[in-house]
Amino acid sequence: MKLAVVGGGSTYTPELIDGFARLRDTLPIEELVLVDPAADRLELVGGLARRIFAKQDHAGRITTTTDIDAGVADADAVLLQLRVGGQAARERDETWPLECGCVGQETTGAGGLAKALRTVPVVLDIAERVRRANPEAWIIDFTNPVGIVTRALLQAGHKAVGLCNVAIGFQRKFARLLDVNPSEVHLDHVGLNHLTWELGVRLGGPDGENVLPRLLAEHGEAIAGDLRMDRRIVDRLGVVPSYYLRYFYAHDEVVRELGTKPSRAAEVAAMEKELLAMYGDPALDEKPELLAKRGGAFYSEAAVDLAASLLGDGGSPVQVVNTYNRGTLPFLPDDAVIEVQARVGRDGAAPLAVPALDPLYAGLIANVTAYEDLALDAALRGGRDRVFKALLAHPLIGQFDYAEGLTDRLIAHNREHLAWA
Repeated sequence: MKLAVVGGGSTYTPELIDGFARLRDTLPIEELVLVDPAADRLELVGGLARRIFAKQDHAGRITTTTDIDAGVADADAVLLQLRVGGQAARERDETWPLECGCVGQETTGAGGLAKALRTVPVVLDIAERVRRANPEAWIIDFTNPVGIVTRALLQAGHKAVGLCNVAIGFQRKFARLLDVNPSEVHLDHVGLNHLTWELGVRLGGPDGENVLPRLLAEHGEAIAGDLRMDRRIVDRLGVVPSYYLRYFYAHDEVVRELGTKPSRAAEVAAMEKELLAMYGDPALDEKPELLAKRGGAFYSEAAVDLAASLLGDGGSPVQVVNTYNRGTLPFLPDDAVIEVQARVGRDGAAPLAVPALDPLYAGLIANVTAYEDLALDAALRGGRDRVFKALLAHPLIGQFDYAEGLTDRLIAHNREHLAWA
């Protein structure tokens, strides 16, 4: 089995490598190729990756290349974890929206649209290269904004599934609180990427006892604290929202907060510099503790599980993924991409049935899906008017003057990445 990781020079990658090494019985990789245009980072990350495999007695071969075509040749699956424009572009995404009084964040709002516009054309080019190399290869997308990028891939006819670590993070957290094995925890996880709610937490499987009320009663303060939300929000809803819902439920508070501290991008850039220095130490043969602060917790376990199910019989039969709606949420088009529990196998992902949603959640999902329709159109066809319409449709923006000002700023800050600008 051969896997390729495009964006393999990311500081995330040792987390992925550690998972591949530990879970080699689930996903028996023979060859792993790390692909990245940044040769200097690739050398550091690749060296540490080989040492991690060696320490854990993994027999697989790890190679590195800056050549996408060479890297994806004959790959059975390709994982995408790239960031077009790097941390510098992220820094801009998190700052210029604040000038208009809107949240600055890399995956939602105006910053999220900017990332989509930069990313979709690049990902589609990579996917075409994968298809030419091996039409049967699966593409696993971890590149944000996952919902929009996955939809672009699926609409172009690629064998693709989107992946996020939010659900597995909740699963592991709830398992700790319940003192059970994570495999015993099934989430009623519903929504869009970075716009999800845990409507139930079931023990033993989809039909198991719903222990969410007990979790909220006994651990509500800790759960709300992890979300950085007021306990009253969680208690009033009676469900656990993704922490990304904070940008919606406490937008003005978040904007004020972001205006008083360094951006997350600046923090991550400093962290990456330190991590890369660590990766260059030939004595280091495991992922450093600092990597846990970088983000992406449990990404490796989720990626292994998904790849194992798509390529064979080693993964869990039911997983949370991003895939076509296909009638699962009846108020959305079939070709909308949703994030729900799905049955995963060699033929891809088939969403499990979801009970009728409260309009409180369905309304916001429908609104953001409409934005994503317009965002993808802007990413594929370009043009100032399409960018403006997407911004105006986003529930975190929604005002004419805001959308006008943000459109000009988005284009000005991303001109080098927009072929039509």
